[in-house]
Amino acid sequence: MTQPSVILATASYDHTIRFWDAKSGRCYRTIQYPDSQVNRLEITPDKRYLAAAGNPHIKLFDVNSNSPHPVMSYDSHTANVMAVGFQCDGNWMYSGSEDGTVKIWDLRAPGCQREYESRAAVNTVVLHPNQTELISGDQNGNIRVWDLTANSCSCELVPEVDTAVRSLTVMWDGSLVVAANNHGTCYVWRLLRGNQTMTNFEPLHKLQAHNKYILKCLLSPEFCDPHRYLATASADHTVKIWNVDGFTLEKTLTGHQRWVWDCVFSVDGAYLITASSDMTARLWSMASGEAIRVYQGHHKATVCCALHDGAEPSSG
Repeated sequence: MTQPSVILATASYDHTIRFWDAKSGRCYRTIQYPDSQVNRLEITPDKRYLAAAGNPHIKLFDVNSNSPHPVMSYDSHTANVMAVGFQCDGNWMYSGSEDGTVKIWDLRAPGCQREYESRAAVNTVVLHPNQTELISGDQNGNIRVWDLTANSCSCELVPEVDTAVRSLTVMWDGSLVVAANNHGTCYVWRLLRGNQTMTNFEPLHKLQAHNKYILKCLLSPEFCDPHRYLATASADHTVKIWNVDGFTLEKTLTGHQRWVWDCVFSVDGAYLITASSDMTARLWSMASGEAIRVYQGHHKATVCCALHDGAEPSSG
């Protein structure tokens, strides 16, 4: 099997993970995932593996194989795993779960290496570009910074009491962090480096982006020129694109018929892929705001997507 240069994966409540040729829209591989629904997908930096976060396991699949079986299963969470991601060199993986914990896994050794206790169901975890801090958001509205060097929580804030933080995103250069919540609000902070173990959040903006849940917020990648964007995917069936300079609304992507659960930018920021309860994923042109491809094949809600396209981003 020749792997397309662009790898797109989607997962659905129909208990399948599908791989697509992003350009043609053809589904070229389907993996059955009978154990649970899949909440999140992430592709390793070297494009070799796809991590599927389920309940309560994380399973790693070989991207280049036809095997239906995972190459590894990570099993110490006790509830839905809602977040998964990789360190930039692919040496370790992080995860967040409704069991209230954030975990770190060494991909070269079995078992969980570290665990941090958030005391509420964790909905989202992101890795700061410095690769030494994880930022988590939970169901009670807490945002916490976990300093991996000091092995402790270095910062805690609650933008809105008792309002679940659904999604977090950090600018590629570490300058901004955005949190999206159940009230359709995005909070934007400038990240300031304090002393060596402390990240300071300076409030920058409060954006009433949607009237319903925001299920995913995502800042555009490093190579997105000349503008920097924030995408917000919502239960109101739309995705909104905001210009980070002033957080003005650039365009609204309309076409999905149900909740939009997930989105991911292409490496150059020219395209956005979205996953929706309407059973489809869509490829959007950022320039026109139009859907240029619809990926159809799932039989239930499509809730997450992962994309790995083009060249490796340069390190540093």
